[in-house]
Amino acid sequence: MKTYVPSGKDVSRNWHIIDAEGATLGRLATKAARILMGKHKPTYTPYLDQGDHVIVINATKVRLTGNKTEQKVYYYHTGYPGGLKSTGAKRMQDTKPARMIELAVKGMLPKSTLGKHMGKKLKVYATDRHPHQAQKPEPTSAAS
Repeated sequence: MKTYVPSGKDVSRNWHIIDAEGATLGRLATKAARILMGKHKPTYTPYLDQGDHVIVINATKVRLTGNKTEQKVYYYHTGYPGGLKSTGAKRMQDTKPARMIELAVKGMLPKSTLGKHMGKKLKVYATDRHPHQAQKPEPTSAAS
């Protein structure tokens, strides 16, 4: 009996929509990362991008547990000497809530070209409106 090894042309990509309202940031990010990698499929292969597309709505209503709202800090570098900048989680949630979820999910994906391709299938929106109705996304709960 031979082992089945899927190829790139065998991949069928579905669209999933996750509502972030009241969901914890980390648990939401793990759910999205699993779908993006394709770990929910029986044909999961670590070296192939077999994941589905993920739409996250209501990013402004995501929850942070404990004191993370006051204590968590996001860093980025401008590229110039002395250009290390920081933003607190509260300010990030007020100004760029979609970026906060993107950073959490992309941190859970592989750190390679494959991970970059997986990250491009993630769409995050601050409100409950999104332009992907034509793809007929199926609702997925953030809790399960």
